[in-house]
Amino acid sequence: MGRSTRTIAAVAALGIGMSALAACGSSKSSSAGGGGTVQLALVAYSTPQAAYTKIIKAFQATPEGKNVTFTQSYGASGDQSRAVASGLKADIVAFSLAPDIDRLTKAGLVAADWNTDATKGFVTDSVVVIATRKGNPKGIKTWTDLTKPGVQVITPNPFTSGGARWNILAGYGAISAKGTNKTAGVAFLNSLLKNVPVQDNSGRASLQTFVGGKGDAILTYENESIFAQQKGQALDYTVPDSTILIENPVAVTKNSAHPVQAKAFLAFLHSATAQKIFVDNGYRPTATGIPGADKFPTPPGLFTINDLGGWTQVTKDFFDPQAGVITGIEKKLGVSTGKA
Repeated sequence: MGRSTRTIAAVAALGIGMSALAACGSSKSSSAGGGGTVQLALVAYSTPQAAYTKIIKAFQATPEGKNVTFTQSYGASGDQSRAVASGLKADIVAFSLAPDIDRLTKAGLVAADWNTDATKGFVTDSVVVIATRKGNPKGIKTWTDLTKPGVQVITPNPFTSGGARWNILAGYGAISAKGTNKTAGVAFLNSLLKNVPVQDNSGRASLQTFVGGKGDAILTYENESIFAQQKGQALDYTVPDSTILIENPVAVTKNSAHPVQAKAFLAFLHSATAQKIFVDNGYRPTATGIPGADKFPTPPGLFTINDLGGWTQVTKDFFDPQAGVITGIEKKLGVSTGKA
C-alpha cells in the first residue's frame, strides 16, 4: 500500500483565534447595484482565513461584488456555530463539518435545503494527515504509531473543534475497518487520547501549539499541513493509507439582510476562480477541472462519514453529552466536554 510522505513547513505565529476582521466600507443600501455599499458578515471556522481573504478580493472585482464589503470572524467551528445560534450576525457561514450547519437549520437560521445543490453544500474537501517534526525522529507513520508509550499527539478538543472530530473519526474508521470492528476502534481511541497532552479549542490553535514545540505528532487537515509548508517552518507529514474525506460546508443564512449579495458570494465560492484559490491554499476542490487538483494523492483506503453511519449516528454514538464514546473517554481524562 502506498503511503505519501512529504517534507513541509509550519507557521511561527498565526494568531487567529476568535478575531473579527472588518473590511473597509459600511452598509448603506440593500442593493449593491444601486451605488451604495452592502456589508456581509462571514462567520467561519479557523483554518481557511487566508483563502477567504483572497476570495473576497476576487469577488469584489466582479460586477456582483464590486460594492460589497465584508466582516470576517474566524474560530473553532463548533464555537462559531453556537455563536450564530445565539445571535452573532452572519450572512454566510462556513464551517468544518455539516452538523455545525445543521444546528443552525434546527434554530431556523439556515434553510433545510442548504445541502441540496450539486456539491451537497460542500465547498472544499481535505483529508486527515499525521504531521511530525522534520525528519520524523520517532518514526511515526501509522495510526498505531500514535498510541505507542512516550508519543505525544496534538489534536484539538472535539467538543469545540470540528477538526478534532474529523481527526478522531479518521483514526477510528481506519483501525475499525470503517466501523466493522468497533471494539478495536474504541480501544484505539482510548490509547490515542491518553497520549494527547493538551486539547486546544480549534485546529489552528493546535497547529500553533505544535509549531511552538509541544508534541511529537499532530493530527490535522492536509490543508493545514500545506499552509504550514507555505509559511516556512519544516515539518513532515504522512497521508495514511486509510483516512477520512473531510467535507467542509457553507450556507447563506435565512435572516441575511442582503440575500441577493450573500447568494452571489455563495455561488462565487463554487466558481473556478475561487476553487483555484482554495487549491492554492491546500484544499481539495469540490469543482472538477481545477488546475493543481491533481497534486493531491488519493489514499487507497479513503472513506467518508457515510461509511461510519453518517453524522446523525456518529454524533449520537461518539459525541452525545451523556452517553457518547468520546464523552466517556474525555471525562475519564479530565477533559472538558461542556460544549457538545
